[in-house]
Amino acid sequence: MKIAVASTDGVSISPHFGRSKSFIVFEVADGRIAGREVRQNSYTAHAQGQCEGHEAHDPAQPHSHADIVNALSDCQVVLCYGMGWRAAEDLKRAGIQPFVLDAEASPEEAVQAFLAGKVKPGAFCRCHEH
Repeated sequence: MKIAVASTDGVSISPHFGRSKSFIVFEVADGRIAGREVRQNSYTAHAQGQCEGHEAHDPAQPHSHADIVNALSDCQVVLCYGMGWRAAEDLKRAGIQPFVLDAEASPEEAVQAFLAGKVKPGAFCRCHEH
């Protein structure tokens, strides 16, 4: 199993999935972390410094998460502190379960909490006001 954690810096958890600069992908085997890699987020305009004003997306404009979903397609779970509902739905359609964390933790602690069944699906934002 692979669990992706949205990260600002490859060390801590990002406050927003789409604006994360990277993803820490944990390989889990036998209920334990067996490895990790950091993947830079070059898949979304948000992570590249665009859309930084927290403005809402125009519903008439196409807003695709296909690239980021494809980049995480080998993962079964994504953990973060915030995520828009469109991104969450796109991940779910691809068979990736998104979770919004409700307590501060290191990426490793968040993965351990998930593995222990202590992480429940959280609410997803319907706008960019977090």
